[in-house]
Amino acid sequence: MRAIDLMSLSWGAIAGHRLRSALTMLGIAIGIASVILLTSIGEGIRVYVLSEFTQFGTNLIAVNPGKSNTTGGNPTAMAGTIRKLTIEDAEALRRVPQVEATMPVAFGNARVEHGERGRSVLIYGVTSVMPRVWKFGVRHGRFLPETDPRHGSPLVVLGMKLKREVFGDANALGERVRIGGRPFRVIGVMESKGQFLQLDLDDTAFVPVSEAMRLFNRDDLIEIDVAFRSATAQDGVVREIRRILTERHQGEEDFTVTTQDTMLSTLDRIIGVVTSAVGAIGGISLVVGAIGILTMMWISVNESTSEIGLLRALGARRRQVLAFFLLQAALLATAGGAFGIAAGIGIARALKIVLPRLPVNTPIHYVVAALALSFTVGLLSGVLPARRAASLDPVEALRAE
Repeated sequence: MRAIDLMSLSWGAIAGHRLRSALTMLGIAIGIASVILLTSIGEGIRVYVLSEFTQFGTNLIAVNPGKSNTTGGNPTAMAGTIRKLTIEDAEALRRVPQVEATMPVAFGNARVEHGERGRSVLIYGVTSVMPRVWKFGVRHGRFLPETDPRHGSPLVVLGMKLKREVFGDANALGERVRIGGRPFRVIGVMESKGQFLQLDLDDTAFVPVSEAMRLFNRDDLIEIDVAFRSATAQDGVVREIRRILTERHQGEEDFTVTTQDTMLSTLDRIIGVVTSAVGAIGGISLVVGAIGILTMMWISVNESTSEIGLLRALGARRRQVLAFFLLQAALLATAGGAFGIAAGIGIARALKIVLPRLPVNTPIHYVVAALALSFTVGLLSGVLPARRAASLDPVEALRAE
């Protein structure tokens, strides 16, 4: 029996029981659609989070007060600090080889007012290197001048949205605003940056770090950001940061150094686990579909006993009978998988239209893997019925009604 004849017979057997075949394929289609939809959402979230963090550049290291302890691979809450991070710490890190810039950071919420308009926003205390370190751009005016970070002037650069809300279409440069009740002169307006994990970066203001510390009554920093020149220098820079700060903190490593690689790999791992979990939940439907194929093929063998006997009497070998039923199962599952893929992608696209902020991404290798999975499920489901059909005695099979 030629392969083309075997394919034709298998498809004919499926087409001969259209309703039963359609219901069997539906089980596989639901399973594959669930897997495609859930993994597409998980992959979309992963790509979204990674893109959010990399918009600030990749050669960036954050130093935060407090030691982050890990037990069993799970990060715990920050422990209380022995010594606070200071502007002097940030200045000391500028001497590390391969470091391009260091930026002390302090921030808090305050109300920005001009005339009768006002708005409560996040106020960042930074230095003149912020546009270079965070990859921000200035649209109008200029950014904060390069001065001693310990002694800043009451100057402010507004985010695009904040400027529009407080000044409307009027020119803001040179105007004075009150932040937390204190006067500041506007010297610039930032380019639009959009959102970062639901935080509107355009609805912020930037002041000198020393002014922010006075504004929020702080004597320490929330973070020190370190920009380095080459990705290959990252490990050496991290070692030097730890060495210098440990020496300055009386031998205690009471701070946490976080590289973007570490942060992104941790996020990637967490999201990967979540994606696998939701994919496994969708896989339960595949098990149900596999049972449906097994049941249908078993019934098909019982109904086709005399035909199997005739095939064997005409010279068909055991392996050809085995291939005949395995091919039926594989065709059923693959066809169901193809419908499931189309349904899963269609539902994902519909969700994207209804919920524009929902990140959905379906890589082509997910589609290929889903199709291969459905084919494999079909083969495995058809093994027992196919082996039973191949083991039938030709004479006894021909006697069957």
